[in-house]
Formats: sequence, C-alpha cells, structure tokens
Amino acid sequence: MALSRRTLIHAALAAAGVAALAGLAAFAEHRTALGPTDRAGFRPIPWPFEADIWPPGRAWRGNDLDVYVRVKPGMCGDCKTGVVSDEALDRAVEVDRLDPRFAPAGDGRRVRITDLYGRARPYSHRMRYRSLRHAEGIAVTYKCDLVVALIDGDMTDQARRRMAYRFLESNTVQVWVNRQFEER
Repeated sequence: MALSRRTLIHAALAAAGVAALAGLAAFAEHRTALGPTDRAGFRPIPWPFEADIWPPGRAWRGNDLDVYVRVKPGMCGDCKTGVVSDEALDRAVEVDRLDPRFAPAGDGRRVRITDLYGRARPYSHRMRYRSLRHAEGIAVTYKCDLVVALIDGDMTDQARRRMAYRFLESNTVQVWVNRQFEER
C-alpha cells in the first residue's frame, strides 16, 4: 500500500513540529537550570572557566558587564584581617583566567559588599580580538572563607561600577552565595 504525497508531507511536518518542540524544551530546561534573570537585566550564563580545586562559581552577563562570583572555602590566610594586600588579592581573584597577560591598572582599595569587607583592585587585559578591557577583582571575607568576584567590562566608568556593585549586593547573588555556605 503506497502512501499518498499529501500523507507524506503531513507526516514530515508533524515530525518537524515534534523535533522543534523537543529542542525548545531542551533549551527551556537549560535556561531554568541556570536561574532567573534579575530586574537589572543580568542573566545567568554557564561558568566559562575550566575546573580547578575550587567549586565552580556562577556567572552573569548584563549591561556590557560579565560578573563571575565564586566561594573559596578555607582560602583566607588570616581570618581576622582577610585580604589586605594587593598581592593576596591578585592570587585570590585569579584575573589571569581572563587573560594571562593581565596588568594591574591601579592600587587596591578597601571595599564593602553587603556586610562583608575586603579589597578590590582594577585590572586591564586584552580580549581575544585584542581590544583593551577593564576589569575589577574583589575579594571579601566571611569567617575563614573568601567570596571572590571578577567583574569584566568598562569598570573605569563610575556608573557601571556602581551598577556592578549593586548587582553583587542583590538578592540574585547573595542568595546563591548563602546557598554555597549552607551546602558545606
């Protein structure tokens, strides 16, 4: 029994529809696993860095900024003072993950993210297509653990810097950080 041309076309369209729905479902599952986009426009992206001894962090992209946050349990050498030198900040933040040829663009300064204190320092590095990019590394201490953030974008612009710091203090980031401490 031969199938008519019309039946074959309908079957092909039905198969294409099922394939499209399956693809959409896989994409939706992936996006749901990353988490919601916050009100400021930051959306989660997969952790882009290769695995090392520390647990992977979370990454977000928004407003021409890439924000990478990770918790480093037991990393803090001095639990009372935290990260107090630029050299210790350079080691903790690992800005060389963005570019091994990074260069500090200034001295570090003391910062506060929510109720955690630490240090921040500006860096410059080259993107893959060789354009100059400005980043900022931040390390704050919680008990004897570090919360490390690397913000990549035009951090020389004060409005962008404020936006990035507000995002670090947002529920989006703080809920994730608190979950990391609870799961230990």
